[in-house]
Amino acid sequence: MPKQEKIKTPSLYVNTERGVALLNLSHAYYKDTYSLVNSDELLEVVKLYLDSKNPEYDDDAFDNATPEQYVQTLKKILIDDDSAFDKYDPKDILASVEELYSFYRSLLRVTVINYNNSKIAGNEFKMIDGHFNDLVRESYRVVEEKLQGFANQTYRQVNAASNAAILVQTHDWPIPEGYDQLRDIDFIDTVMLRPPMMMHTKSNKREGVFSAVEENPIKRFHGQKGQWYCYPAKIGESLAYIYFNVDYLVNGIALSNLFQLAQPDEVRGQKPDLILLFGLKETEGMVSHYYHDTKNHIWVGEVPYTDKTTYFGYMKKMCLTLHNLHQIYNGRLPIHGSMLRVRFTNGKEKNVVFFGDSGAGKSESIEAMQEIADDKIVDMETIFDDMGSFTIGDDSRIYAQGTETGAFVRLDDLSSAVAFNNMDRGVYLNPELSNARVIIPADTYESVIKHHPIDMWVYANNYDEKVGIHRFEKEEEAKEVFVAGKRKALGTTDEVGMSTTFFANPFGPVQEEERTKLIIDKVFNRLFANNVYVGEVYTHLGNDKSKEALHESARELLDVLMNN
Repeated sequence: MPKQEKIKTPSLYVNTERGVALLNLSHAYYKDTYSLVNSDELLEVVKLYLDSKNPEYDDDAFDNATPEQYVQTLKKILIDDDSAFDKYDPKDILASVEELYSFYRSLLRVTVINYNNSKIAGNEFKMIDGHFNDLVRESYRVVEEKLQGFANQTYRQVNAASNAAILVQTHDWPIPEGYDQLRDIDFIDTVMLRPPMMMHTKSNKREGVFSAVEENPIKRFHGQKGQWYCYPAKIGESLAYIYFNVDYLVNGIALSNLFQLAQPDEVRGQKPDLILLFGLKETEGMVSHYYHDTKNHIWVGEVPYTDKTTYFGYMKKMCLTLHNLHQIYNGRLPIHGSMLRVRFTNGKEKNVVFFGDSGAGKSESIEAMQEIADDKIVDMETIFDDMGSFTIGDDSRIYAQGTETGAFVRLDDLSSAVAFNNMDRGVYLNPELSNARVIIPADTYESVIKHHPIDMWVYANNYDEKVGIHRFEKEEEAKEVFVAGKRKALGTTDEVGMSTTFFANPFGPVQEEERTKLIIDKVFNRLFANNVYVGEVYTHLGNDKSKEALHESARELLDVLMNN
């Protein structure tokens, strides 16, 4: 018989193949150790654990007990009934209980409370989840100490029951014709994380480019309440309803460190600009698509249910692709880059935007500036870390705004100071693998969407051997470099070696080149007319990861900002 990999009951969902567990505390609530040990949910987890084992046959081995015998033995231990040891050795029981505890804690464990079912519970969901964690931890310790025969001298307050909790409810919003399948799907109202969180996915790299289709993916959505959830996100000034299959719970929870969660009153009665259907089993093949519903003015994205799409980059980049397309159709220019505000001791304040495709050195340049900061710098603030947009103001100046309130960063590219300062707030993805990532909060939503003036815009050049920065004297010369989007790929996607991407942005501009070119012409014309510094910074990351050259380039860049 194939091994059991799933539990699917009204109160508990577990998929060990995806490494997720969801416990609905609106259906199952435990007052004390005895209600926990007598629960159907514990029995189901024990069944799953025992089925994962392959012990050699031994009548005395506790892992060969039936699930019912296993739980019954735990009950006897709790009430000091020595008949628990008639058949099983206490050491075998203890070893198995330790493994059961580790088996459960290896999953991403999320509790969910439905606000619609109980407003009192909704207001206290953090306390309810905290009680659950305390109960599981204490129940484990009671059994452990009874079996080992003495009290522990060191206690570790781990997240025994859950890593996170979500408060959910349904909302009334103007659902267009053909979108009725979304009506019963719960929206996430509030998220509580217990960081630092270490999460794992089947895939650790993104492949391909998202493409347009002629048929609305909503026709392939048949998700059910409890198996799908919606994260209502504010991506820049776009309202996005991100629907995800529960097997993508890792991605759905990680969103809370990246995109601002919309408040209930920002969802009720509001039609979204963007809809993402993430984890569609009905989608054939390995391709992620989007569709422009011009009738209802909604951009709809779909990502198929596959092992590859478990990588968080698929969720983030499809969200940003939909947002960027929405921006292009509104006459704004999507920027694949990072923006930093630097305040100097001489009273000057400058905003610099780094531009380039993945691995070019945008975030790394900001890290380098932070690392070499000296007494000439009062403060440096990251406005956006990966994606923003330019717009022409009524005063004919170019302004920038961001999209994300968090940063999705490679662990290898973080300085030790930045990494340790943010460790306790981070969501870590596959930390033991290459291209390991962390998602950390970066800025407030109000600051991200504010229209910021631009003092300098530099292309992150990771392929040339030069050091420092270079200012373009002619508009056409600058435009040629920025539009070509040249870089040396570092293995963060499926590309290797030198590559070019239209406007260094495969998330919107590539899909709408002609529309984007018209906006590019207007933006460059305004920048040069207003004498804004447009240039390139040599990051050397395609050839030299020692950071010495990058630091030298950062010093020159800071000097120009401070003295111009």
